[in-house]
Amino acid sequence: MTLLRTIQWSLARRAFSPVAVDDFRTGTGATTMVASWHLAREVARRSRARNVGILLPTSGMFAPALLGTWMAGRTAVPLNYLLSRGDLEYIAKDAGLDAVLAVGPMIDLIGGPLPGLEVIRLDQMRFGGVPPVRLGPSPAAEDTQVILYTSGTSGKPKGVMLSERNLSSNVSQVVRWAKFDQRDSMLGVMPQFHSFGLTVMTLLPLAVGCKAIYTARFVPGKLVELAKQHRPTVFVAIPSMYNALLHARHAGPEHFESLRYVVSGGEPLPDKVAGGFLERFGKRINEGYGLTETSPCTNWCLPDEYRPHSVGRALPDVEERIVDPQGKVLGPGQDGEIRIKGPNVMKGYYNLPELTAGVFDEHGFFRTGDMGRMDAEGFLYITGRIKEMLIISGENVFPREIEEVVNHHPLVKDSAVVGLQDPSRGEVPICFVELKDGAAWDEAAVRAFAREKLPPYKVPREFRVLEMLPRNPTGKIMRRALVERLKAEG
Repeated sequence: MTLLRTIQWSLARRAFSPVAVDDFRTGTGATTMVASWHLAREVARRSRARNVGILLPTSGMFAPALLGTWMAGRTAVPLNYLLSRGDLEYIAKDAGLDAVLAVGPMIDLIGGPLPGLEVIRLDQMRFGGVPPVRLGPSPAAEDTQVILYTSGTSGKPKGVMLSERNLSSNVSQVVRWAKFDQRDSMLGVMPQFHSFGLTVMTLLPLAVGCKAIYTARFVPGKLVELAKQHRPTVFVAIPSMYNALLHARHAGPEHFESLRYVVSGGEPLPDKVAGGFLERFGKRINEGYGLTETSPCTNWCLPDEYRPHSVGRALPDVEERIVDPQGKVLGPGQDGEIRIKGPNVMKGYYNLPELTAGVFDEHGFFRTGDMGRMDAEGFLYITGRIKEMLIISGENVFPREIEEVVNHHPLVKDSAVVGLQDPSRGEVPICFVELKDGAAWDEAAVRAFAREKLPPYKVPREFRVLEMLPRNPTGKIMRRALVERLKAEG
């Protein structure tokens, strides 16, 4: 059974039960299905292109927009509304869009309609009654169902093509691994144009029968109230969100006692955040790993298998190996590139066949570009990005090693380390720092702190204070922006 048919069957079973709660409404299985039929008819009437854009905030309306697009036999292209206007126009052109499903405030947010696109306004439609709709053919396993464009931190955004097989496999892999069922409920604020928000916070609850609780903006106090009101069993977020929740004034263990899974992804979880959350709320955050190209989930450290800094073992049907620069498979405890194979790995990059061919090795494994190591029991540890690795006096240094130390200083809210070319040492580390609210910068104290815990060659040559570190829409620090800043300064 295809993922679409599985979701439709699940919605029919929950016709009068809530399936999605957001900032404005509660949707049942019946209202979600009826809305998707209306949108399928509008897509069929008003679009002739294979690919259809979706421009919506994190909400329960994303599901009928996605399902309606699929029911009309089209491929969905969720648009990252936090990208620049130029990048959005590039994506619309590259994907060949002629229509976008949206609401008025989102169109206003991006500065008006994109050129050449008809806007199908969900907030101007009435979804009463069952409309006559001619459904498209049921998708084959290799049909592209979604194209997710990367955020474009290095060059133009590129579209990751995820097939019916990719998406249905990843939903099944996560469900089998974590044993989700209809008794679960999921709380999260991850944007649905992001692979994690799409698969784990949208497709998975739709297919399994979990209730999903959405909110469009991350506001710590509101998240705490939603947790208190709905008593979810699953909460998914990124490290910066967990850090912010630690500073929520009226939050306590009672707000999170219903959670059986507290999951972090997107970037490494700092020790002080993990420790602080456990101490304050009595819940251990477990890390997961994945990429847009892997639909996205490949690893998840389950609560009863917790190991500090590990993202856990591979999900069912996922093969992983660690290789050296020559492609030799490395043994336990050795650092190398993480490569992945499985039914959840993408078809390729849209309109980029040469780039697609280059990211798969001769054995069919996807080259992640991430560095890591695996222990003897198959637990994966992420070291960093290959492109972010610094070579200082011939030694390999990963920014995270330095950042973990700097972040433990009481003045520091967060930090990011990048390399600066140096004629004698190859590269030297430069540390950008974001201070805690009200903190007064004391470079001598932070430098002395770093010297106590790091070998001399890893101590940053310079510390630079920023009001706010540059982040992408999912909260990940954009190191490339910091590198460009250094280049501009000469």
